[in-house]
Amino acid sequence: MFSLYKKEIQSFFYSPFAYVLSALFMLIFGFAFVGRIVNMETSVFQFSFPDMFYNNFFYFIFIIPLLTMRSFADERRGGTEVQLLTSPLTIPQIVLAKFFSIVTVFIFMLVLSLFFPIYVSFHGTVIWPSLICGYVSFFLWGTTCIAIGMLISAMQSSSIIAAIIGEIIMEGFLTLDLIGASKMIESNPRLNSVVTWFSMQRRFVFIAQGMFRLEDLVFFLSLTAMVLFWIVLYIEKRRRSHN
Repeated sequence: MFSLYKKEIQSFFYSPFAYVLSALFMLIFGFAFVGRIVNMETSVFQFSFPDMFYNNFFYFIFIIPLLTMRSFADERRGGTEVQLLTSPLTIPQIVLAKFFSIVTVFIFMLVLSLFFPIYVSFHGTVIWPSLICGYVSFFLWGTTCIAIGMLISAMQSSSIIAAIIGEIIMEGFLTLDLIGASKMIESNPRLNSVVTWFSMQRRFVFIAQGMFRLEDLVFFLSLTAMVLFWIVLYIEKRRRSHN
């Protein structure tokens, strides 16, 4: 499993791919950061970062499918899928190796973004508990989206199509807050509870504000595990078709 994980990491960092996406992530974060400074009413930096993540979900969400689109689609397109599926590794090991490699790149991006709160700490005040909660919440959101993106990639032979479908699905999750706030949904308490239960942004806000509710942690962790399990089942089905 580690050998495949290492190979996947090398495929990211031995090419410009990871660095281009990291630069895009930093660019989005940088624009949000500068925008907050421009709109500040005082000359002292004193703000938390979770709202910067929340207000820019629409832009950050474009990066995740780009990270995951090649995970399985490129194996099929490049003709290496059979070799991978007939390797000594089990399907769960293959899926986890690819998942952890993408999560590692995601963590790399988050570490780079620490430049901004560190900069603020030298020129103003950083609300560290809020910052930590924001990063934990954003990490949980990101890992769930990574699992979803991998599932789409496993079902496609084109990485471009996988990225497009992944964007559409993740944007769908992003609009749940707006749908839940509509008058038609609000007027139906049961339907509203169903819609808001699937809202990842709502759960992000609770964790980012330091309200670590068990149901929110269970939601992110269980949804990620469930999607990874679906990937294992789908890849196992493809492995049997090659036998």
